[in-house]
Amino acid sequence: MKIDPVTLEVIRNALPAISNEMSYDLQRTSYNMMIYEVRDYCCAILDVNGNLLSQNVGGVSHFVADLAVVIKDGVQKIGLNNFRPGDVIIANHQAVCGQHLNNVCVYMPFFFKGELIGFPIIRAHWVDVGGMSTGFGAATNVLDPWMEGLQLDQLRIYKAGEPNTDLLKVIADNIRYPESSMGDLRAQVAACQLGLRRLEELFTKFGRDVVLDCVERIFADTEAKCRKVIEQVPDGTYEAESFLDNNGFQKDVPLNIKVKVIVSGSDMTIDLSGCDPQNRGPYNSRTLAGARVAYKALTMPVDPVNEGSFSALHIIIPEGNFMMAKYPAVMCGWSLPIPTVVDTILKALAPAIPEKIPAGHLGVLGGTIVFFGYDPQKRKNFVVQSIEGGGWGGCPFEDGESASVSICQGDVRNAPIENIELKCPVIVEERVLRQDSGGAGKFRGGLGLDSKVRNLVEGRWNLLQTGRRHCPPWGLWEGKPGAVSDFLLRLPEQSDWQSVDVALHPVPSNSGVIIRTAGGGGWGSPLERDPEKVRMDVLEGFVSLEAARNEYGVVLKPGSNPYFYEVDAKATKKLRGEKMKGR
Repeated sequence: MKIDPVTLEVIRNALPAISNEMSYDLQRTSYNMMIYEVRDYCCAILDVNGNLLSQNVGGVSHFVADLAVVIKDGVQKIGLNNFRPGDVIIANHQAVCGQHLNNVCVYMPFFFKGELIGFPIIRAHWVDVGGMSTGFGAATNVLDPWMEGLQLDQLRIYKAGEPNTDLLKVIADNIRYPESSMGDLRAQVAACQLGLRRLEELFTKFGRDVVLDCVERIFADTEAKCRKVIEQVPDGTYEAESFLDNNGFQKDVPLNIKVKVIVSGSDMTIDLSGCDPQNRGPYNSRTLAGARVAYKALTMPVDPVNEGSFSALHIIIPEGNFMMAKYPAVMCGWSLPIPTVVDTILKALAPAIPEKIPAGHLGVLGGTIVFFGYDPQKRKNFVVQSIEGGGWGGCPFEDGESASVSICQGDVRNAPIENIELKCPVIVEERVLRQDSGGAGKFRGGLGLDSKVRNLVEGRWNLLQTGRRHCPPWGLWEGKPGAVSDFLLRLPEQSDWQSVDVALHPVPSNSGVIIRTAGGGGWGSPLERDPEKVRMDVLEGFVSLEAARNEYGVVLKPGSNPYFYEVDAKATKKLRGEKMKGR
């Protein structure tokens, strides 16, 4: 069919608009701050073959890579001809979904004139699914999926519009915060229903054949754009390595990440077969996210994502690799290594396209604020959850962003202080940028955060180290690494802060913690940074006077105003000359 170009553009924009509207609906009706504030979710539309038609802008990028397997598995288990209008299916089982059990998928079938066309689907982070799932899974204490929480394997919680009340009761009875999680479930169902209505309107207006032909054209156009970008990368095989400090089970055994990127014409192969095999620790997953997120960032980072975004990408991850673990591997810490995997893929390509590759960023999902207990005033249990961002690596043309979540997290953000304090008995005493945490470079790495929190009632903290204290965010082309992350605890009777690595750790009231996130690596030699930029960094508090001299070779002297500094050009030239000789 000859496609009218105006109609094509309308449908090209209408499909992401539907996913975006689903997102707004979910955000405004959910119960849990991880959804309505942090936005730890994604909304998407897939066809019956698992092809991605659209995802909401800003949706969590490492979620979308694994939605196709959920739909394909559901079609296989339920049967293509057994879906009915009004069905609602729920799934989080790790044998298929490959993530921690808190990430719950809810989807519904879309029929047009009696034909099953596809599924609106939402994956969202529930605050609790039973077991040890509260507070991001208490990763190091979980030994198997049954300890983590409820495993839901393609279950119909609504059948032809009628709720399965017995099943819903089983789920609610096994969750610590049923009001929150069941409210989130209803919000996911409502957002999927909105997606069904908008798809019905779209197909009714343009007709089945026109819409589906446009979808095929959109896929082809997206693939062609990606191929044009990859064609500009010199052919070759590029490799890089990195690691996490440990695998979550053996504290002295690192989790090794080895990537190989093969470019041939417009084709790219990302081979992760060199990564460590799965183990008894929690940092296992079943995901294509590491490769797909890196490829999307390299090709069309700001364009809407669809199946064509990955058609020219070949991914090699053998079964039994920690990125393609076999069930029942522990997966409650599934997401921790993925940002580092993405960064390592980009690092491999730095020699090929140095003008496009940034230095390493924080490399994990950020610092997590997780505290739970009982609020005597409200007479109910509570859980505080937030994700604190860190620094991104310096780029070939600008400094890295500060206090931002990882490349895998879309528009995820930290929870507002006012909302945290309003709903939970804690005080956020400070949330500040960490001076000198960004790696020095011609373009400086972004800064990490120090978030200081004091609990007003007794409870338990999850303060699990993020696994990158021995592998700091790397610099490129003589850039320096960023500062590493940490968790600090101070009990009421203590005067000093102690670095800790604990889960479900009981503390009395008026204990304090500092969630300290990593800074990004620097890009290029610090001795080539514009001294005026160094001066402004010192005035802003991003860089100390000592670091300005020691790292950047910039000498500052008091100006006419005692609160400002001026560059001592003569002393700076001399000091930089001495440092360059010693390199």
